[in-house]
Amino acid sequence: MSRRDGSVEKLSQLLASGRYPAQSRLPPERELSVLLGVSRSGLREGLEMLEAEGRIWRHVGKGTFVGPRPLDGATGLHLVSAVTSPEEVMEVRLLFEPLIARLAATRATASEIENLQRLLEKSDAARDAKAWELWDGTLHRAVAQAAHNKLLLAVFDGFNAMRGQAAWSRLRLAALIPERLAVYRRQHRAYVGAITARDPAAAEAAMRHHVETVRDNLLGVERMPLSAPSVARKAKIAG
Repeated sequence: MSRRDGSVEKLSQLLASGRYPAQSRLPPERELSVLLGVSRSGLREGLEMLEAEGRIWRHVGKGTFVGPRPLDGATGLHLVSAVTSPEEVMEVRLLFEPLIARLAATRATASEIENLQRLLEKSDAARDAKAWELWDGTLHRAVAQAAHNKLLLAVFDGFNAMRGQAAWSRLRLAALIPERLAVYRRQHRAYVGAITARDPAAAEAAMRHHVETVRDNLLGVERMPLSAPSVARKAKIAG
């Protein structure tokens, strides 16, 4: 939640008012900040948080829209979801995300790097599995945006959409035990640090190591279910 000027609360109230129905476009940021009586920086933070929660979506050059991002060819996505597997999703992630991180290290703007560091802090501060999932997904997508390649971003959005599938979410949440989250936090700091340092080779290597770790943990859970005590521990996430 934006602590500076209540942007999230004011945006939430605006969405709840029905003034802007689902998939309608919100006013430009300049007008919206005046309408809500908030700063532009506070408004941007609020919009980022609502986007991470799936309550709005943004299209570069077109604006900000109410509701979750529509899936182009949703039927096709559902068909793919029905026949693909976590192994295939992680295989695609391992092919693309290291390259995305490499590009982000050379192309990210100063404001994008600042945003990556802010999202890193948010994910570090997550105290439960669902909050971690929210900020983890937002951080990874911010890296993809910082690569400034629309096709790669579209590919990323395609395999990232699988995170929303019920079976996939259950698998990910089952793997989020405190010991693994501590490792993921360190790995996030590594690739964000490499991007911040403008070191493409280090960014690529750090992201590859991270995705490999996530893959091994996820598929290990799928092949050999966690014991009851381990499952119980997943809700007690270490800081």
